[in-house]
Amino acid sequence: MIKKILLPIIFMILAYALWISADFNQIAAGVAIFLFGMLSLEQGFQTFTGGTLEKILRVSTDKLWKSLGFGVISTTLMQSSSLVTVITISFLSVGILDLTAGIGIIFGANLGTTTGAWLIAGFGLKVNIAAYAMPMLVFGILLVFQKNKALNGLGAIVAGMGFLFLGIFFMKEGFETFRETLNLAEYALTGVKGLLIFTLIGIAATVVMQSSHATMVLIITALSVQQISYENALALAIGSNIGTTVTAIIGAMSANIEGKRLAGAHFIFNLTTGIIALLFINQFIDAVDWIAKVIHISASDHTLKLAIFHTLFNLIGVGIMLPFINQMVSLLEKVFKGESIKMDQPKYLNESVMAFSDTLVSALRQETVRLYQHASHIILKTIGLSASNVFSQQDLQQQVDASKKITPYDVDAAYERSVKGIYSSIIAYISQASFTWEMQQSGSLYWLREANRHIVEAIKDTKHLQKNLLKMRFSANHFVKDEYQKIRFQIADLLRELELFRIQLDAEGSDIGLLSFDVYKVKIKEQDQQMNARIDGLIREHKISPEAGTSLINDSAYMYGIKKHLVDMAETVFVVQKANTSQAQRELVLDDNELVKVLQSEN
Repeated sequence: MIKKILLPIIFMILAYALWISADFNQIAAGVAIFLFGMLSLEQGFQTFTGGTLEKILRVSTDKLWKSLGFGVISTTLMQSSSLVTVITISFLSVGILDLTAGIGIIFGANLGTTTGAWLIAGFGLKVNIAAYAMPMLVFGILLVFQKNKALNGLGAIVAGMGFLFLGIFFMKEGFETFRETLNLAEYALTGVKGLLIFTLIGIAATVVMQSSHATMVLIITALSVQQISYENALALAIGSNIGTTVTAIIGAMSANIEGKRLAGAHFIFNLTTGIIALLFINQFIDAVDWIAKVIHISASDHTLKLAIFHTLFNLIGVGIMLPFINQMVSLLEKVFKGESIKMDQPKYLNESVMAFSDTLVSALRQETVRLYQHASHIILKTIGLSASNVFSQQDLQQQVDASKKITPYDVDAAYERSVKGIYSSIIAYISQASFTWEMQQSGSLYWLREANRHIVEAIKDTKHLQKNLLKMRFSANHFVKDEYQKIRFQIADLLRELELFRIQLDAEGSDIGLLSFDVYKVKIKEQDQQMNARIDGLIREHKISPEAGTSLINDSAYMYGIKKHLVDMAETVFVVQKANTSQAQRELVLDDNELVKVLQSEN
């Protein structure tokens, strides 16, 4: 709603300004080119996130100081705290990061963004930056048109840097020309009034441009040609720091509760830092003058002094807030309380996980595990057992023997209640993914789709099995009852084993090999052959009727289908391996024909 109101107003103001002032056109064009360069830079870096970013984050954020360093380095390289914030929110939403690590990254990103001011003030304004921009644009655009993903991404980065440089050049030239028509320095305000008004202007400019980096470039270029006073430039820098929290808040709107908490942390940090800078502005100015003198920066070089100020108040903000990070986490958890997730609604899937292929695959994997847990409860309930007992340390055979009475269970209602909604959401998110088949994540998405299909098929087979299980209650033939007891035991036994695998998956540092599941494939195939052999023997010895034997053979097939679907699902969902390792192992796993050969060789 706010965007719908603000956008037309901004368009009208810009159109009027561009119409009445030809000089303003160059400044506005410079800002537009700069923002386009940032967009290109972000897209280029996103090309290299797939497949490696999750691993980097896990290694780089296991300690608070590492999270802080990751924020500094990543923002310095990408020159976009907004992109780092979006990455952090996205990975936080799927549980790859915890809130403490996420806050550490945000603190570091605020420090990292100050490097941009140093680059512009120390390099961008001292040389003919347009001379560097032109070759970057030529080679960058040439690479963008390459089909190779890496070359395409590299081209976007190089072209992005070229557009950034070109934008800075246009802004600087525009302000110099604009000064001949209108000297904005004449509107400088001093004292507390000037401090507050220009802080608000800095906030507004950053909200409109959605980039504190772009605001800082605008401030520095205007300051370099004396279009704004040094004191007002400091206030604008404080405002830009506070305004950048809007990006985090917008990014968190589509995230889960953890993403909202991170946006809250970002807002608290930047607002607190801004207030400190405003309250102690005179002390900061004295400190900047002293530092400039120590490192031999001219007293009249206000652009570099602004860079010092920008770094100093962010550094002090981190120093003040870092010791209270645990208290901040506790406060945010109290303020932003997690909403209870309905059984049929996805828990990990939201718009923020779509930002990166790694986070989408991780969220889909976690949602698939959740779907499997619901399915396992349905399967066990259908065969007259409870998950709490089966997944305990109790003797499983005793449990099956003690629960011979099977009551009717509405599988269709249970499917609608706890499976259908999640399954539909998983398929919808996989269908929305716009990744090419050259990306390793596309293979993961295919296997996850198949894993979910296997879960649903296992439930369908259970429903078919239920019909004769309920009839078995009234059978006087103990041989028939014994075979159905074996069916119940084998299904429950496999589910217990898979639950142990799932727990191992959740354990830190687990590494379950894909080939481990060949053991289960051989086992369930062998059990199927043994059961069919026993049924043939019981019919041949007239211990059961051919009709009962036929039902048992059909139900044995349903049991085999259930177990095979569950093992096939587990191969994808419970295996955490590097892509190339998993692919190599997938080529080695046994198919049905090879399983038969293995069993024949054993016999």
